[in-house]
Amino acid sequence: MSEKNNFGNDLPKILQLATAAGTFTKNVVCAPPVTVCKDKLEASEGLARAIIVNSGQANAATGVTGTQNALRTADEAASILGEEAKHVLVASTGVIGRQIDMEKMVAGISEACKQMSPDGGDDAAKAIMTTDLIDKQIAYKVKLSSGTVIVGGMSKGSGMIHPNMATMLGFVTSDAAVESGTWSKIVKEASQKSFNQITVDGDTSTNDCLIALANGASEVVVDSQDDVKLFTDTVTKCCEHLAKAIARDGEGATVLLEIKVSGAASDEDARLVARTVAGSSLVKSAVFGRDPNWGRIAAAAGRAGVDFDESELDIFLGPHQMMKSGQPLEYDTEAARYVFFSFRRAFAMQWSLKTVMLALP
Repeated sequence: MSEKNNFGNDLPKILQLATAAGTFTKNVVCAPPVTVCKDKLEASEGLARAIIVNSGQANAATGVTGTQNALRTADEAASILGEEAKHVLVASTGVIGRQIDMEKMVAGISEACKQMSPDGGDDAAKAIMTTDLIDKQIAYKVKLSSGTVIVGGMSKGSGMIHPNMATMLGFVTSDAAVESGTWSKIVKEASQKSFNQITVDGDTSTNDCLIALANGASEVVVDSQDDVKLFTDTVTKCCEHLAKAIARDGEGATVLLEIKVSGAASDEDARLVARTVAGSSLVKSAVFGRDPNWGRIAAAAGRAGVDFDESELDIFLGPHQMMKSGQPLEYDTEAARYVFFSFRRAFAMQWSLKTVMLALP
């Protein structure tokens, strides 16, 4: 990937005084923008006004200089915006192992701040793209007990996609008023059910982050148990849409494989089985070759590290049942193959301790 030099277009800003929360990569080789964001969220006690994002240079594996550049990026933006530096977050995506040209970065920050607009969402979503084929955006309205709020988001990602998190940047905003601790829990839950559940190539990036801001502009307070649940569901729905858009846009991807797990002893067991099946190279090659080789699904489920009774295992590909109660069944191979040929871009695989199933969403 070539370096992107037009910093005016590649520096989107998300600007609002807001309650802030984030989830970040668990890669030990953690990019300076990630560590800077973590530190700022702690120093500000979960408050942020702006996010400065650059694409083309990841500012990862860049050592002390990379950290200094990330801090300077926030400082420059804070100075222009008249804000405390601790309230300005940073994110980067692109090539690993190169220092950012700070002369161009500073000029880009200045230009980006001049271009701020309430209608700038499309430009921002496009600016953060690297190898992405399409920009990724979504917004929802949800009616709570005291009024309606909006939850919207954008993301980027195509390669280095694997749980914990996946290369992805995600930004979610809402005009709801929500307490910091509650917001952090909501964001963590939404991330766990979305961005931490996608895989394309098995690689976890150095720069992954999901940053979420809620500025309270609607004056609708999210505090009752029912409202928190409904609001959490909406934030999760937003993140799931963005996560699926990343997986669908995966480098070289021809099929979006969705795995739904039920019947497990715990959510974590269910996630572990889903990740193992989704990440299996043999399952992927069978899907790519439109080969209904259900044995690979069974084998992947069996090595996931989750205890289940093989005699209760059922496997379906769409409407076609391949295994029942641990016993193989006769099925129409060509009809089963047709599921793959007819739905190249999106079909769902469902798995439970009693049922492994491929079904249309």
